[in-house]
Amino acid sequence: MKKYEIEVNGKVYQVSVKELTENERIEENKQVKENTDQNIRTSQRTEDTPQKTASNNAEMVTAPMPGNILRVLVNENENVSAGTTLCVLEAMKMENEIVVPKDGVVTKIAVENNQAVEAGEALVWIS
Repeated sequence: MKKYEIEVNGKVYQVSVKELTENERIEENKQVKENTDQNIRTSQRTEDTPQKTASNNAEMVTAPMPGNILRVLVNENENVSAGTTLCVLEAMKMENEIVVPKDGVVTKIAVENNQAVEAGEALVWIS
């Protein structure tokens, strides 16, 4: 088992994740399902994401819902004001503008045009 620390809404959780073999069965809602590539989803490793620290007080802006990033409208190191559109997220055939929550500087962009994202996935960091 691999152990990870995951931060959700400012609270840190310790989780253990079991690596499954190719033909291992998993139980979901008391139903046994075959372990296929369709049942396994991967995400960005937590070590690759900047953490909020005293020296890096960046605020992470996340996707509010799953969808596709149509356009990223800002650049790294760009000064932005609260309410400025960061990117456009298409979800359920609707275009949703993701806006800056506060005045600051774009310190990192984690997505690109035409990229699929999940709800809660990091889009950009603002400091």
